[in-house]
Amino acid sequence: MNLLTEFPVSDEITASFRRFGHLFVDWPHKAESKSYFPPKGYAFLLFQDESSVQALIDACIQEDGKLYLCVSSPTIKDKPVQIRPWNLNDSDFVMDGSQPLDPRKTIFVGGVPRPLRAVELAMIMDRLYGGVCYAGIDTDPELKYPKGAGRVAFSNQQSYIAAISARFVQLQHGEIDKRVEVKPYVLDDQLCDECQGTRCGGKFAPFFCANVTCLQYY
Repeated sequence: MNLLTEFPVSDEITASFRRFGHLFVDWPHKAESKSYFPPKGYAFLLFQDESSVQALIDACIQEDGKLYLCVSSPTIKDKPVQIRPWNLNDSDFVMDGSQPLDPRKTIFVGGVPRPLRAVELAMIMDRLYGGVCYAGIDTDPELKYPKGAGRVAFSNQQSYIAAISARFVQLQHGEIDKRVEVKPYVLDDQLCDECQGTRCGGKFAPFFCANVTCLQYY
């Protein structure tokens, strides 16, 4: 569950939403920063039960297609905060199931706005470059909320080269308008393209040349 707000401290966030069920409050780099409040004004609410998420949504006010809930704390009275539910199914989208996914025609997209769904990322990239067969949003392996990055697989080399040659792309969807980085999706389990592992005892290649005229593992 994604909460966007200028809110005080983690304990107060927990107290404000505990009525919906047991939850854990998190935000990017929380453990490393030792911060007691979300520095960027948003946090993730992770409920133990799906019914808690539905109860929270039911309690929200809808305005212009957005969900809001008024919350209070010792320092804030009835502050409206925006609630953005994250559906786990929104992490992946297959645009063309007839095409096999080729990891060597896949790009990494950095800085993806967290509300953006995989289907929206796929549509944007297909409109720009064509040939998209799959898009995925990277999520936290344990907590499952979006991490702000994604992957897009293309069905042909021409679209793939066009995307990585751009290096940056403007993601525009609804209120989202952000310039993000695009680069080849580098794999850890590729053999050297020069010798196919015959000169290195079958070890995986430690280097990748990202130049569009090369794109080889060594």
